[in-house]
Amino acid sequence: MIAFVSGTVAALAPDSAVVEVGGVGMAVQCTPDTLSTLRVGQSARLATSLVVREDSLTLYGFADDDERQTFELLQTASGVGPRLAQAMLAVHRPDALRRAVASADEKALTAVPGIG
Repeated sequence: MIAFVSGTVAALAPDSAVVEVGGVGMAVQCTPDTLSTLRVGQSARLATSLVVREDSLTLYGFADDDERQTFELLQTASGVGPRLAQAMLAVHRPDALRRAVASADEKALTAVPGIG
């Protein structure tokens, strides 16, 4: 697993950032909140989770380890893949998401695009 990437932000897109690490540009999928903290040309450190599929390797980036751990935990639920887990974190902070799941807060959970 790649636990984190640390380097200079080389580029930003609506759903990802490229972080230059040792001369290599690492494409990292991020939530809008995480992306809003990044600036091209500035250094950044993102906690990451590498998702390996038959046809792709996708690196997901997070503001901190709590977000990353929540992302990984969400994927243990049936029907929740990395994109839905990331969408959930785009709508709710990890602590709010844990409360919504623990209390079966249907309204909070269905606020996430793709759930409902």
